[in-house]
Formats: sequence, structure tokens, C-alpha cells
Amino acid sequence: MSGQQTTNYSRGSHNRAYPKTQPGDFIVSLLVLFGAVMKADKKMLKSELDFVKQFLSKQFNKTQVQDFMTLFRDIIKQEYPIRDVCKQIVNSMDHPSRLELLHILFSLSKADGDVHKNEIKVIQSIAGYLNINQNDYNSIEAMFFRNTLSDYTILEIKPNASESELKKAYRKMAAKYHPDKVNHLGNDLKKLSEEKFKSVNEAYQNIKKERGFN
Repeated sequence: MSGQQTTNYSRGSHNRAYPKTQPGDFIVSLLVLFGAVMKADKKMLKSELDFVKQFLSKQFNKTQVQDFMTLFRDIIKQEYPIRDVCKQIVNSMDHPSRLELLHILFSLSKADGDVHKNEIKVIQSIAGYLNINQNDYNSIEAMFFRNTLSDYTILEIKPNASESELKKAYRKMAAKYHPDKVNHLGNDLKKLSEEKFKSVNEAYQNIKKERGFN
């Protein structure tokens, strides 16, 4: 575990090149961002802490989970400069990994079923700091907050898009969110990333059904 908890947010960026981010680096970065989102509404809810523990339990053994939870309790007692943290993440993580970070943060925000507006503001800020563009942000947000246009938003197209534009958008988003893009994060995190891929497929199928074509 000592090799997995060496991320230092006071020293600027990593020198590692893409896509060599290790699962432990990803998790430590995620824990810092978890803390920022959880503290946004000035409350530390048990449901959110349970989410973090359950999330870690899917990736690591019992001893590692205990170590990470100890680290997390230290993290939430401190104030990290989130912009600087995100800058380091940008320098050390590829774009698919950062998209997965954003997806997991939205999962955390919905852990208690009641999303506070300040949590969304923090997630929006984090997305900007992570160099995630507005279309990608909207796409991932739409996977969690459904409305009549969600399927189109997920595919990053307008409701009046043609059939050929729809198919092109689907291929583009399926490639962008393909689980293989985060192979380097480990099998368990790859499985987690399949949720984004599934959302893209569902959005495409919903629109096809709505429009009545195959």
C-alpha cells in the first residue's frame, strides 16, 4: 500500500506520461475530489461515507480498504487547493481516466438520493479544472439526471439530428466511453467504466425506438 499512497499534491505535476496512471494514483486523486464534493453541502452524510467504502471494497481487499479509508478520513479534515490538485491530475491522467473520475463523482453526489446544488457547483468546477469540455460534462451529467432530452445530451447531438448524424454520434461516443480506454486503471475500474458505455447504448436504442428505425 505504501506505493499507492505517495501522490503529493504540494509539489506540482507528475513527470509520468500517459497512459501510465496506476490504480492507486487514480484512487488517491479520487479520494481528494470525493472530499471536496462531500464537504460542499457542509454535511458529512453516512450514506456518502458508505458509498466511498463500498466503492473501495469493489477495487481492493479488506486491508487496503481500511488503509484507504484511514487516508480518506485524513483528507476530509484538510483543505486541498482543488484547482492545483486537478492540474496535477491533468498532467498525470489521460482524458478517459478524467471522464471516469467525473462519472464517479456524480455517482457519489446521488448516493443519498438528494443532490445539493453546491455539490453540482463543485463538480462543475472540478470538470473545468480537469479540462473536460462542456459537451462531455453535459453528457455524463445526463446519465444521472434524466429529462426528455437526456438521450440526445448523452450522445452530444441535437434533437433534430438526422439518422446519419445519430449513427455517427453513437459511434463517436461508444469509442470515447469504451471500457478498454481505461484498461490501465485495472479490471475492477474498467468494469465500473462500463456504466458509461451502457448509458450510450441505451440512449441510442431509446432514440431509435422513438424514431422507429433500426
